[in-house]
Amino acid sequence: MMPLPVVRLRGLLLLALLLWAPLASAVLPIETWTTPRGARVYFVRADAIPMLDVSVDFDAGSRLDPAGRPGLASFTAGLLARGVEGLDEAALAERFADLGASRGGGAGDDRASVSLRTLSSPRERDAAVDLLARMMARPTFPEPVVARERERVAQSLREALVRPETIAQRTYEALTYPTHPYGRSETPESIAAIGRADLVAFHQARYGPRGAVVSMIGAITRAEAEAIAERLTRGLPEGTPAPVMPAVETPPAAERRIAHPATQSHILIGAPAIARDDPDFFPLFVGNYVLGGGGFVSRLTSEVREKRGLSYSVYSYFSPMAQAGPFTVGLQTRKEQTDDALKVVRETLARFVADGPTEAELVAAKQNLVGGFALRIDTNRKILDNLANIGWYRLPLDYLERWTERVEAVSAAQIREAFQRKVRPERLVTVVVGDGGARP
Repeated sequence: MMPLPVVRLRGLLLLALLLWAPLASAVLPIETWTTPRGARVYFVRADAIPMLDVSVDFDAGSRLDPAGRPGLASFTAGLLARGVEGLDEAALAERFADLGASRGGGAGDDRASVSLRTLSSPRERDAAVDLLARMMARPTFPEPVVARERERVAQSLREALVRPETIAQRTYEALTYPTHPYGRSETPESIAAIGRADLVAFHQARYGPRGAVVSMIGAITRAEAEAIAERLTRGLPEGTPAPVMPAVETPPAAERRIAHPATQSHILIGAPAIARDDPDFFPLFVGNYVLGGGGFVSRLTSEVREKRGLSYSVYSYFSPMAQAGPFTVGLQTRKEQTDDALKVVRETLARFVADGPTEAELVAAKQNLVGGFALRIDTNRKILDNLANIGWYRLPLDYLERWTERVEAVSAAQIREAFQRKVRPERLVTVVVGDGGARP
């Protein structure tokens, strides 16, 4: 099999890594290839510390939950480590601990992930990799454990569903994605309906090697990385192609107010906006830093908190996903200030969409983002997360190398035009939990 080209990360990436640890190499290469069973691999050799970090991503996110079973993807991911052939959950956890290794994982909307951190010395590394491979390929989903975890998760959900922030988030997602799986949420009832057969079927269908992404960074050679990737994926079930998801549609403007005894109103405003591969990503990213992503230096904070004292914290963000993820504005305010806070937020957002940032705001945003770039890649774990995103969303291999360049290249006009394409203030969904008063 022929590897794709090696991309070398220079400039600020190298400087940041040298500040973090004395890497011996002059450059940090990303190497990529495909395993015999079709998994794509992204590898960075980093010899500074004797560790190996691995992440395996599967097309097994919650958007693929079957009808009537919201929560199945998350439940499956959570139960992978509850027993494998020959080892119950206690023995499996003890084996990882004995090796000095740690594992993690979970499921989001687009993908499910399994991760491993282990010493890079062959004895510990090989044993930990083999253990992780067994966990991914042959989980047993023991019936007593399934019953126990089903009740635990359902009870946790029942407790969460009375909290205003949970009510707001779920209502917001349902209104923002009324016809798309991104808008579905698990409930105690849907979790209670999940049986062991559902877990087995979902694992067999979704945890296959074709379409999976293996990301690795650590003190190993390319040959060792190839062997590890092959061992991690050779025993996986065959899997089946994921069904085609419906297109994301922009919902009609709506405002939903839900009464709650909380002392404050929890407010979310937004709409579907951007997929991860959208060419507007960097203009929206930089522009949002000015609008509400820059903390105390953002325009929303200035208008809502500093000038009027309507909220302690107000923020905005884009969540790019495989399909159009949401643009969201969020804040909390005293119930009696709800209408005033909403008015200021809406006016501030409308002005920003119409006019974009000032040159002074844009310069300050770029300085902060470029100056903070080193903190985005200052540990193996953060680099691994970036590798996984590059692999999963098929971003350019020079994505990190050119990140600061692309931030610096964004103009105020590009921000204004991108926001006008992706954010329509008159078409946003608004959810208020706390102040339940009806409004015209």
